[in-house]
Amino acid sequence: MKVFRDAQFTDACAGVSYGFYGRTGGVSEGIYSSLNCAWGSGDEKEFIRKNRSIVAQDLGSPISDISTPWQCHSPHCVVIGKAFVAEEERPEVDALVTDVAGLPIGVLTADCGPVLFAAKKADGSPVIGAAHAGWGGALGGVLESTIAKMVQAGAMPESIKACVGPCIQQASYEVKEDFMRPFAIKHEEAEHFFKAGHKEGHLMFDLSGYIAYRLSLAGVRHVSLMGVDTYAEEENCFSFRRTTHRAEANYGRQISAIVING
Repeated sequence: MKVFRDAQFTDACAGVSYGFYGRTGGVSEGIYSSLNCAWGSGDEKEFIRKNRSIVAQDLGSPISDISTPWQCHSPHCVVIGKAFVAEEERPEVDALVTDVAGLPIGVLTADCGPVLFAAKKADGSPVIGAAHAGWGGALGGVLESTIAKMVQAGAMPESIKACVGPCIQQASYEVKEDFMRPFAIKHEEAEHFFKAGHKEGHLMFDLSGYIAYRLSLAGVRHVSLMGVDTYAEEENCFSFRRTTHRAEANYGRQISAIVING
């Protein structure tokens, strides 16, 4: 099993276990090989259930599944106090926060930016978060919503730390020039996250850099970047863009998860 972890984020997360899980170490087959954890894919449900159980076990969770939202590229986040018993219980949001020990939360990605958060309350107990930050969610405010919900759950703002996991990197993320417009409207500094593309009329977008920028603006002092390119690392990562370029029928998603140790 390939699990990506950042040494600085790990050192800053006492009492918490986490992992940005790659695509290896599971039971799925074919285009979903092998640790596909997405209910919304076309994979066999029994394989997905087993894969999510493998991740939960690696985290040391007493629960055999990870609570993940019904992701919709929104800016919304909710605080949860118990696990989702059924797939249909998942809220249509793009981030989760909890302060409950033993309750693992996570998000699914295949090029978008998975962001895991950890913080402390005044009494030293942890608060954690997980956000799915594609370009739309990051632009729309999903990171700020997650931070706000963590504070609502009791986290001290100055204690919040974040790690941006494997996602498509700038060298692989070519977009049309007009893609930059909403970013430039929102932030004058947006041009720093774009450079000339390989094709005329195109630019290369730095998604993880933009996520880190938004986290910094929101007051997060400790931001780690994994720098792993999901598009380029086929052996270790699923990629929506790679699948699209190959005209494949569907694709798997990797899970990024975090839990307060019980």
